[in-house]
Amino acid sequence: MIVFPNAKINIGLHVVSKRLDGYHNLETIFYPVQLSDSLEMAEANETRISFSGLSVDGPPEQNLVLKAYQLLKNDFNLSPVQFHLHKVIPAGAGLGGGSSDAAFTLKMLNDFFQLRLNNEQLKNYAAKLGADCSFFIENKPAFATGIGNQLSPVKIDLLDYRIVILKPDVSVSTADAYKNIIPSKPEFHLQNLAELPVSEWKNLVVNDFEKSVFPRFPEIKNLKNKLYELGAEFASMSGSGSAVFGIFRHLPTDLDNSIPQGILFSR
Repeated sequence: MIVFPNAKINIGLHVVSKRLDGYHNLETIFYPVQLSDSLEMAEANETRISFSGLSVDGPPEQNLVLKAYQLLKNDFNLSPVQFHLHKVIPAGAGLGGGSSDAAFTLKMLNDFFQLRLNNEQLKNYAAKLGADCSFFIENKPAFATGIGNQLSPVKIDLLDYRIVILKPDVSVSTADAYKNIIPSKPEFHLQNLAELPVSEWKNLVVNDFEKSVFPRFPEIKNLKNKLYELGAEFASMSGSGSAVFGIFRHLPTDLDNSIPQGILFSR
C-alpha cells in the first residue's frame, strides 16, 4: 500500500499570545500543495522503517511514521509492518513534511487494518503527534488557531494560479524562530482573506516569523524579493521557514534560469 503525503504552505502566520504550557497561540491559513513524499507499507515480521531521497533528521525510532504506528497499536491489535519513506519534502522548511507523513500513516493504517476511525477520531490521534498534523487528515484549506490544531474551513482556491516553492540551502529551527517573537494581535484578520483577490494580499498578509528569521538568514528574504521581481502576486515565507513561496497568475518563461538556488516545486 502506498500513499503520497503532501506539503502545505502558510498563507499568513500571526503569533498572537504565549500559553501557560510554553506553546504559542497562532492564527494562520494552511493550504495544501502537491509537493509530496511517498510512503509505502507492507506486512512484515517486525515493524521497521527505511528511507530514501532527502536526509531524515533523527534516529529511525523517533520518526513520526513509527510514532503514528505505535500510537494506534496502543489501542488496536496491529500486526507488524514495514515502511519505506522516500523524502521529497525537506526538513526545516516550514512545509509540514513530517506532520504530513504522520497523518497519512494514520489514514493508511486505518484503511489497511479496517479500524473504521472517522476523521474526527483520526484528528484526535494526529493532534498527539504534532500541532499541525490534524490538518493533513482532511487536507483542505483551513484557518488554524490554537497551536495550529483548531481548524475551520476557508474558501480559498488557487487552482487558477501557479505556485512556486523555493528553499535555500539552510534550515530554520522552529524553537530558534520563536526566540525573538513578540506576540501581538494581527491588524488583518485572516478569516477575511477569501474575500480579497490575491493581488491585494501583499499589503495585508504577513508572516510574523519573517521579522526574526530574515535578519539571521538574509538569503531567505532575497528569495522572497526575487519572487516578487519575477511577477508573483503574493510571496511569503512558509511557517517558520526556510522555504518561501510565490503565487503567480502566469509563470515567467525564464523561471528556471532566474532562481540560482533552484526550484523545489512549481505547478
